[in-house]
Amino acid sequence: MSHYAKVVSGTVTQVMVADEEFFDTFVDSSPGDWLQTSYNTYGGVHGLGGTPFRMNFAAVGHTYDPTLDAFISKKPYPSWVLKESSCLWIPPVPFPDGDLRYSWDESTTSWVARDL
Repeated sequence: MSHYAKVVSGTVTQVMVADEEFFDTFVDSSPGDWLQTSYNTYGGVHGLGGTPFRMNFAAVGHTYDPTLDAFISKKPYPSWVLKESSCLWIPPVPFPDGDLRYSWDESTTSWVARDL
C-alpha cells in the first residue's frame, strides 16, 4: 500500500492509502490528478534510508510544484523563503542554540524565547 495525494490546480485536496492497482478500476471524474507521496520523506530525505520521493509527504492544503516534482507546505510567515533543495521554508534568521523554547516573531523577524 502507498499514499496518494489528489492535486487540483496545484493544491492537495485529499490524501489516501491505496494499492497501485486500485487506480486501474477507481472512477474519479472530478478534476485533478492522483500523485504518489511518501510518508517517510521530509525535506528531500527518506527517514528510513530509502530513496526520497517528491521532497515531502503531501497533506491537505499543501501545494504541488511540477517543476520541482515536490509537495510544499504552506508558507508559515511572509519573511521565510523556500529552500528548493529541500522544499522546506527557511527563516531569515537561524533557530537559536540552547535549551530554551522559542517562537517566531514576524514583526521583528526574530526568534523570541518563550516562558515555560
